[in-house]
Order: sequence, then C-alpha cells, then structure tokens
Amino acid sequence: MKDTVITARRKKRELITLLICFIIANLVNLYAIFAYDTSVKELFTSLGYVIVLALFLYGIWCLVRLAFYALKMGFRKKSLFKTGLPCLFSFYIKN
Repeated sequence: MKDTVITARRKKRELITLLICFIIANLVNLYAIFAYDTSVKELFTSLGYVIVLALFLYGIWCLVRLAFYALKMGFRKKSLFKTGLPCLFSFYIKN
C-alpha cells in the first residue's frame, strides 16, 4: 500500500475551516439569544448544540468540496468523440 502524507498546510487549512464553522454556529446562537430575548448564559449552556451545528456545517462544506472536485475531475477527462467536449463518464470507456 502507498502511504499518504497530510501536510501541515492542509491540517492548518482544515482547522481554520472548522473554526470558521464554529464561529458561524456561535453567531447563529447569538442571534437566537437576542431574537428570543433570553439570558446571555445561554451562550455557555447551549455550547453542545453549537458544536453539533459547527460539525454539521463542516460536513456540508466537505460535501460541497467533494462535489466540486468530482465535477472538476469529470470535466478534465476528454471524450473519445471528435467533438472535443468533455465526457463525464469517459473513465468507464476502455481505451
């Protein structure tokens, strides 16, 4: 098996992305606190919900990136036809 290496740059980028998701989740919680006129201690007592929301947002972001990279790789393949148009399913065709 081939070993893969996750670079420090990639780890840093993923941690920053997760931090941004956590900040967005906290801002949503802060908005809900002011909209429903509850006490500020809800910032700390609902921290578990904020973490779950942050992980959910991070998961959605991962799915969006995965779809983007799949489309990008699909359009990178050239079709066997002489049209020059990209073929999304050219990896199924044997040369």
